[in-house]
Amino acid sequence: MRAATAPPGRLFRRRSGSVAGARLSWAPRRFIRGGPVEQQDDPRTIVITGASDGIGAAAARRLRGDGHEVVVVGRSAEKTAAVARPLGARHFSADFARLADVRRLAGELREAVPRVDVLVNNAGGIFDRRELTEDGHETTWQVNHLAPFLLTQLLLDRLLESRAAVVNTSSVAARLGRFRPEDLGDDRRWSPQRAYGDTKLANILFARGLARRHGEQGLAAAAFHPGGVATNFASSTSTPLRFLYGTRLGRRLMISPERGAETLVWLAEGTAGRDWESGGYYEKKRPARTNPRAHDDALADALWQRSAELVGLSPGPSAR
Repeated sequence: MRAATAPPGRLFRRRSGSVAGARLSWAPRRFIRGGPVEQQDDPRTIVITGASDGIGAAAARRLRGDGHEVVVVGRSAEKTAAVARPLGARHFSADFARLADVRRLAGELREAVPRVDVLVNNAGGIFDRRELTEDGHETTWQVNHLAPFLLTQLLLDRLLESRAAVVNTSSVAARLGRFRPEDLGDDRRWSPQRAYGDTKLANILFARGLARRHGEQGLAAAAFHPGGVATNFASSTSTPLRFLYGTRLGRRLMISPERGAETLVWLAEGTAGRDWESGGYYEKKRPARTNPRAHDDALADALWQRSAELVGLSPGPSAR
């Protein structure tokens, strides 16, 4: 499970519209546009997936340094422990290509972490070949969307109790997303880039769906683009992204994991309704323009219903 970083690209920015059911339509502009967040009176407990390297690890170090309790989750138990140990942080391992691992992880978190103030769904990847997981789902869709969807649902009551925030790592690649909920991972139109773009659009729609469904209960959610980050993401693929992530020249064009983690940290430390708008999409701590489909509430609801069906959960009532 690798930290999901994204190919670089130019984003045009605008103020995000309001989201029905969310808590933040009145947010002051100076904060929504990336001003400083206020210091918290109490440290937060922040669970970060995909935190064994990349922006997840960088965010864990920064947040721990700011006095928060971080819980580090990664695919490799050894790498995850190496990140967590110097921080004095609890750590857990799970392979998001196995939904049984996600269910086990949720159970372990529920037992060991009684309160979660922020859940960061940062794990993800891009894959060379269209393959199915043991659960029968296309790998990109399962790792990047279905697994974090399932984890969030299995922790939902805890998140609601603490009026938590959910932060999804998305990408500028969401602009490529054109999926239909009834055909997730359809092999007739599959390519690594298209599958990745589809799932990054799904990350934004999932955040929007959480805000619409649970905003009145105190839950907030947002998605963000970290920028093109110099990590091992896509370095072993045969896609054009290999040049950026797998060569010295390409990596010189990219930003450090620490810089890539800045918006993640800003969202995790901030407060929806004051610092950022729930249901929104951010880049460089500002609202960012993305795929117009990311604002389609009917698509967000259809994706939610289909995702719940695929992971064996009840979808619940449609968002209002």
